Amino acid sequence: MRQTPLIALLAGAVTAFGFSPFDLFPLPFVTLGALFMLWRRSETPRQAALLGFVWGMGCFLAGVSWVYVSLHDVGGMVLPLAGVATLAFCGILAVFPALAGWLYRRVATADFWDILLLAGVWTLTEWLRGWVLTGFPWLAIGYSQTPPSPLAGYAPLLGVYGVGLLVAGVSSWLTFHWRKPGAWLATAVLLLGGQALRSIEWTQAVGEPLKVSLLQGNIPQSLKWVPENLHLSMDSYARLAAEHPAPLIVLPETAIPLLFDQIPRDLLRRLTANGDVLIGSAIRTDHGYTNGAIALSPAAGSQTYSKTHLVPYGEYVPPGFAWFFGLVNIPMSNFSPGPVGQKPLAVAGQRIMPNICYEDLFGEEILAGLPEATLLVNLSNTAWFGDSLAQPQHLQIARMRALETGRPVLRATNTGMTAAIAPDGRVTAKLQPFVTAALTVSVHGYTGTTPYARIGNWAAVLLALAACLPSVLTGQRRRSLQR
Repeated sequence: MRQTPLIALLAGAVTAFGFSPFDLFPLPFVTLGALFMLWRRSETPRQAALLGFVWGMGCFLAGVSWVYVSLHDVGGMVLPLAGVATLAFCGILAVFPALAGWLYRRVATADFWDILLLAGVWTLTEWLRGWVLTGFPWLAIGYSQTPPSPLAGYAPLLGVYGVGLLVAGVSSWLTFHWRKPGAWLATAVLLLGGQALRSIEWTQAVGEPLKVSLLQGNIPQSLKWVPENLHLSMDSYARLAAEHPAPLIVLPETAIPLLFDQIPRDLLRRLTANGDVLIGSAIRTDHGYTNGAIALSPAAGSQTYSKTHLVPYGEYVPPGFAWFFGLVNIPMSNFSPGPVGQKPLAVAGQRIMPNICYEDLFGEEILAGLPEATLLVNLSNTAWFGDSLAQPQHLQIARMRALETGRPVLRATNTGMTAAIAPDGRVTAKLQPFVTAALTVSVHGYTGTTPYARIGNWAAVLLALAACLPSVLTGQRRRSLQR
């Protein structure tokens, strides 16, 4: 049918409304179901792959449109090239749902087990998207199920990919068996189970609450890196720190657009006048410079964390792509990665595990600081994304990290969304984006370990493989009988 690709495109685009800021979490069940139905009716693996690709283009063009904002509006890339680059980027991401469609149609046996196969191949290809070519798991379907979705209760056990497996499983089950009462009963049991799991406290608060001020300087990216405007950043953060004193003050990624050893010592003394400070800054090393976080304590001196998972094209130059930086203006775009396995920082009586900008997309990497870390802190300069969907989507990603780890998550950003997140994924306080302000909150540190923190993504991957196994074995038996 000629309209079939259009249905796939529209279903993919509508999926973006399942994520923040819209938070229509039931939608992905429907839009995935539409894609699964199209795959089921496909005559060849190639046709299923094409439909998966079109669905992916719809989803990513609608949901990751902020890539264009970063390249053109903020980075200065000329409009035609920024448009082509955005299309190419979304096209690369769309390869993964295309691969899922190809695998499904290649292995499908036209029996009951195909329901599990759909969920399995979908989850495996999303997981692959999270690490192939350094990974980009943005809009993984499980992120749509943060509270109030009942499936959020499964995040401390299975992580975002496990939650995505459940979404795909329910979607395929109801799509092909919606007339059967048993399908609805099983779905109800699954949702009620998730809701019950949400009441379990996997980790425990420890010690006295800590008062923290999260500073949002709101310095436009177009002004931040102009040397004549350096005083804007320094004056803004010094004033916010003085007006909102706390035992711990957190400044966002590259808050002061200088290497850390170039920041005036007088400014650092002003920032630490009332307690400890965690500040995002570029750190000079023997091998260049890293994108880091520095903990400053008047009593204990300084400690550092250096970002390990860098953004290709934004923070380092992939081999053969030096020409890209002649087309776009990205200051400090050749960082060196920090060492793997860095430990939490001892700050203000807490063991804080920092992560910088989009490092918090990679849930399994966050686990490196556990169970020692009592608090997770994300420092981001989201001015790169302008006024786009990136800010609320990134906040939703941080909510999933809180659920997976059973730890509070604090976010200090330049332009938004600066927020405090409880271990159960609820946003307890946040600032409006694009305002100069401080968010002062009281937060407990937490100890203990969730099942996900022990196992990581392997539980979801093994379950996805197990879901594919019956169809694979059935297909092999049929081929053997035909011989």
